[in-house]
Amino acid sequence: MGRACVVPIMANMSDLPNQQERGFQFPGRFEITAMGPADAGLDALLPALLEAVGLAVDRGSLRQRASAKGNYVSVAISFAAATRADYEAAHATLRACPAVKWTI
Repeated sequence: MGRACVVPIMANMSDLPNQQERGFQFPGRFEITAMGPADAGLDALLPALLEAVGLAVDRGSLRQRASAKGNYVSVAISFAAATRADYEAAHATLRACPAVKWTI
């Protein structure tokens, strides 16, 4: 059975964090995960694709995990994004690759 998600109940709207405390902060370091066929070579492809669009990739952060039957793999890697546009470019670049089925 999965873990339960506990969501705190806020007493009133003034308890909500202000806009700058929520969401992504740029510049920053982010992780992206791509999934695709196990034989697609995503472990080499992801860093190369992200670097090709000018993103600084932390190759040492790369990790991968095979699906239960070994047909698919998820590959995660960290990268630096100076702006929201950089972050969105990372996802768009990987999603444009036919070997990548989806990103998170």
